[in-house]
Order: sequence, then C-alpha cells, then structure tokens
Amino acid sequence: MLIAAFRGWNDGGQGASLAGGYLAREWQAERFADIDPENFYDFQATRPLVSLEEGETRTIEWPENAFYFAKPRELGRDAILLLGIEPNLRWRTFSSLIVDFAQELGVEMVITLGALLADVPHTRPSPVTGSATDKKLVDELGLSTSRYEGPTGVVGIVHDACNRAGIPSVSLWAAVPHYVQLTPSPRAAQALCERLATLLGGRIDVAELRRAGRGYVEQVSEAVAGDAETAAYVEELEQRSDSIDPADLPSGDALAAELTRYLREREDDGEDAATEQ
Repeated sequence: MLIAAFRGWNDGGQGASLAGGYLAREWQAERFADIDPENFYDFQATRPLVSLEEGETRTIEWPENAFYFAKPRELGRDAILLLGIEPNLRWRTFSSLIVDFAQELGVEMVITLGALLADVPHTRPSPVTGSATDKKLVDELGLSTSRYEGPTGVVGIVHDACNRAGIPSVSLWAAVPHYVQLTPSPRAAQALCERLATLLGGRIDVAELRRAGRGYVEQVSEAVAGDAETAAYVEELEQRSDSIDPADLPSGDALAAELTRYLREREDDGEDAATEQ
C-alpha cells in the first residue's frame, strides 16, 4: 500500500498531514527516498526555510516530498508513506513520477488522505467519506464514485494518474469545521487513521490523537462560547450531526473482508495472465 498525504489545498485543518505524520511515527517508518523539489515549486510562493543547527550553522530546508517504509505488525502488510507538500508546478510530471515509482515498488493500491472544510461541529467525531477510481472496488467496499466537478488539488491528479496506470486507488476525506479552519484538527487525523484501519483490516493505535482531540474540543468550545451567534450555529450543526443514523455506514469488518478478497482476486488474475503469456 502507498499512503499519501500532502499539505496545502487538500489539507483543511492540517487533518491529512497530521494523520500521515502520526502514522510515520507510530509505525517507526524509515525514510528512503525523496522527490527533488527543484522542478516542482515556485520558491517565491513556497519559500525554503532557514534554520540554525546548534545555534550556529545555518541550513536550508527545501519543500519536501519524502517516501517512508514501514512494516506495521497490526496490518499484516508493508506500507509506504508519501508525505509532502502540494507542488506549484508540473503536476502531470509530478504524479507520473509517483505512479512510476509505485509500480517499481510493487504497490498494489494507492490510498490518499485529505481533509476538507465543511459544515460539521467540532464537538462530534469528524465524518470521513471514501471514494475510489475502480468501479469494482467502489461496489465491494461500499465507497462511492466521486461526482465532484470543479477545481482540484494534487490528490485528484494523482488518482487520475493511478487510474490511467491501472493501479487501484482510494481517496479518504475527513470533514473539518470551517469556522476553525486555521486550528490543526487532531479529530480529523484520528478519523482518517481509524477509517484507514478498517480498509486495511487491522488496527491503528490512535490513543495520542484521541487525547489531543479532547484538548482541541475544549479549546475551540471555549473560544466559541464567547460568541452567541457562533455558539447557536454550532448547536444547530450538532443537532444535524446527531440525526445521521450510524447504521447507514458500512461496518469496518465488511470493508476489511471485501478489500482482502478484492486484492486476492487481483493476484489470481495476474497469475492467470502470466500463465497465458
């Protein structure tokens, strides 16, 4: 599996990048490759950072897109993480580079993490929606085919490249309260990690994100309480959120079982094709 998260347009409340960074640390992932930023960034728009090492040596930190390798025991399969920043330039070249590298590594599926601003309350778990490019995968995992029309981010371009290359891909998006869009959302990161675990048929320890989420709710609630109009709006969102029936959502067990069966069928199809050749 290749799991990708990009800071930028696809990362409302930093939910996706928080989730990706958390997974890399939780799985003790090792960095093994980078994408050279030279051809993909306008450094006047995405500026390099200067930092000091040991208070003396000045170093330049360039925009990074780094690949990490992990063997999470809870999932029973290898994982590659791609953590980076949405590029400014040459998106088709950028996405083709990712897909070509994924094919070299034998990646069976690409899963992207995203976070979007929405009319959801900060006091409730972040809802997560999932879509896929492969119709069979859509049907078997109870996902959806995206019907969105309009501007897209690099996540959409990567999925298009995966589709053209024949690599199944899944897109997970967590909703972040639009009225606190500048506050990092550990609740969105937690929701993405939990949904990812159901898809992969395993478990991801999100205890740290859960604790951070409680602090997030307290902090935002304190700020909202000082504005009667915003407080009333949040209450309305809470009532709307509570009216959603959890039974309408597919179970984690069902998602995991269908994904395992889907991957096995792809392996069998590949063996049959090789035999025929």
